[in-house]
Amino acid sequence: MTNSRRKGKAGELEFSRLCRAEGYDVRRTAQYCGKTGEAADCIGLPGIHIEVKRVEHLNIDDALAQAKRDAAEAGRDEMPIVAHRRNATAWKITMDAADWFKLYREWEAGRDIPTI
Repeated sequence: MTNSRRKGKAGELEFSRLCRAEGYDVRRTAQYCGKTGEAADCIGLPGIHIEVKRVEHLNIDDALAQAKRDAAEAGRDEMPIVAHRRNATAWKITMDAADWFKLYREWEAGRDIPTI
């Protein structure tokens, strides 16, 4: 296994542990199921296609394009995201603004707005 593959695997495991710590049963695809044809790096967030990148220099446009392409090829209606971080930084999630607004509208519609 190459160093970049080891780092990728470690990043996927790290991100899945973060998700589990937040209460979501997320797991690394290849580790959990072997080669299943699942294009996402991690699974367990319904409706979300997760691409994980644990690198120092990330071309976020390329990474998001990969997530979109893989999600489309999987044939499911999943929102593509890129979970990424560099050394000594927190995890970040990148997604298209259009997808973010969909999520925000769902959150906004479900929240109780106090009346004055």
